[in-house]
Amino acid sequence: MGRALIIGAGGVASVVVHKCCQNSEVFEEICIASRTKSKCDALKEKLGGGKTKITTAKVDADKVEELVALIEDYKPDMVINVALPYQDLTIMDACLLTKTDYMDTANYEPLDTAKFEYSWQWAYRQRFEEAGITALLGCGFDPGVTGVFSAYAMKHYFDEIHEIDILDCNAGDHGYPFATNFNPEINIREVSAKGSYWENGQWVETEPMEIKRVYDFPEIGEKDMYLLHHEELESLGLNIKGIKRIRFFMTFGESYLRHLEVLKNVGMTSIEPIEFEGKQIVPLQFLKAVLPDPASLGPRTKGKTNIGCICKGIKDGKEKTYYVYNVCDHEECYKEVGSQAISYTTGVPAMIGAMMVMTGQWKKPGVYNVEEFDPDPFMDALNKWGLPWKESFQPDLVE
Repeated sequence: MGRALIIGAGGVASVVVHKCCQNSEVFEEICIASRTKSKCDALKEKLGGGKTKITTAKVDADKVEELVALIEDYKPDMVINVALPYQDLTIMDACLLTKTDYMDTANYEPLDTAKFEYSWQWAYRQRFEEAGITALLGCGFDPGVTGVFSAYAMKHYFDEIHEIDILDCNAGDHGYPFATNFNPEINIREVSAKGSYWENGQWVETEPMEIKRVYDFPEIGEKDMYLLHHEELESLGLNIKGIKRIRFFMTFGESYLRHLEVLKNVGMTSIEPIEFEGKQIVPLQFLKAVLPDPASLGPRTKGKTNIGCICKGIKDGKEKTYYVYNVCDHEECYKEVGSQAISYTTGVPAMIGAMMVMTGQWKKPGVYNVEEFDPDPFMDALNKWGLPWKESFQPDLVE
């Protein structure tokens, strides 16, 4: 049916490539592009030979002119951005200049400040509308599936949703005292930043990891979880009818938290450049270089993830609660695509989102978050492509 340009060659990109090849009826051709072409070539060698034609290219996603040249040469129907969040805007610029549909899995982040919001990308709305192209933002799991879950709950079970709690539990064990399950720089920036939640039309800010709760996750059990800021709170606060409060919680083990506290105390999580032996370095980027590569954790990781949304609201004048979630097994993910569940739960929705746009089911000019589209075909695709979901109508609520 079409061709896609996939920018990025890390753990998530690997899953996207696997899933695009499985879905060859939609993805007849793909081009994998990255600053490190050898990574792209390795993916091609691993997955080539099937029905999906794979090519590779070298591109610096920080440079609009290189991106434009690649897009004009390859002529994709869509660009799937699974590079770094710092590169969202340059890739969007290139898509505008070439009038090509765009999708990413996380909101833009400036390199020099830990600030997570959609304002920079939402500012492209009019330009994408005038160009007649679609930009689909934040189509991983969280953000991504969590927005689709919320839209599905709104469509089928509620007249108004007043509260949403997004719960992200990773009960996987990789055997290291300290490692991150996705890009260390992004992960540590996220958990080191101040927390916040959306309540009554405004942000309530908390200190990092200040609010802790314990939740009994289906198929996993009780885990400590902590309130964080997360970008989908911003879009859901605008797009879900009747919303009064949205919170996001993520689980962390004691070993991870102890090591993170020590690293913070000695300045290793700082994003402020320092001079070392006559060179400017960013401590967090140096830390990223010495930590285990998340892509290497697949064969070591055992256990499951559970990510979902607890919604509370009204239907026909009566109070109602609803919990929709996915449980994903790290070992099963590795058997299928050679990646652990964190990459899998991000990469599968990215392929599905691209498919929604390329097949016309989610295509309209402008810049959109996932909850602004019909959730039903996406929910069906989750069951088909490896992330089946479950429902509970009497869930335990978070205090």
